[in-house]
Order: sequence, then structure tokens, then C-alpha cells
Amino acid sequence: MKVSGDDYSSMSEINVTPFVDVMLVLLVIFMVTAPLLQYGVDVNLPESTKQPLEVTKEQVILSVQKDQTISIDRYRIPLRELDKKLKGIFAGRKERAIFLQADRDVPYGFVVQVMAAVKAAGIDRMGLITETPD
Repeated sequence: MKVSGDDYSSMSEINVTPFVDVMLVLLVIFMVTAPLLQYGVDVNLPESTKQPLEVTKEQVILSVQKDQTISIDRYRIPLRELDKKLKGIFAGRKERAIFLQADRDVPYGFVVQVMAAVKAAGIDRMGLITETPD
């Protein structure tokens, strides 16, 4: 009995259906969990009685922690390099605005030094981030 070669040929294609299924499940998981992630630096903000302003994701937030470390988003920057970094960040932007959040225990003089470095970088608008009382 002779068996033809067409009946028992090996399959040369890869079945990608399980791969696509796994990727779609991972995509859904990341889409659900991404908004829940919170980036930034923990700062003990002072309280204010004014109405809060809306801060968009495109805004640059400058943080000053209790131990006088300065961060832009999550990246630490020494005070002596702050104006150079800010000039680089705002080089291609038309609107030059930044938000400053400083811990309530940071000395006032250090916050003034940070504000002077921001002004030296050519940023003409600065907002202060505070907490509203509960």
C-alpha cells in the first residue's frame, strides 16, 4: 500500500491565534491599570483656602522635598543645574509655565533660591500647588 506524500505533510505555518489572545488580554489589563498608577514625589503641601486650579498632564511640576531635594516629575536635579535643565525642557515650547510644589517644612530661603533658578531659566509663569483643607 502506497501512501501519498500530501496526506502526511508537515505544517509549515505558525499558529498565532494563542499569541494574539494573550496579547489582547495583556492589553486590556494594562489599559485598566495604567490610569490607576500615580507618578510623582510625595510632598507634604501647605493648605490654602482658594479654589484649586486644574493641572493637566502636559504641565511641568517642580517638587521640593523636605530634605531639599529638587525633582522634575520623578527625576532628581541639583539646584545648580536646575536652570540649565529647565531651559532644555522649555526650549521648544511656546508657553513657559511651571507649577511648584514645596514641602511645608522646607526653609523659605531655599524655596526662594529655587524660584530664582526658575526665573533665570526664562520661565515667566509659575503656579504654586497647595492642598485644600478638608
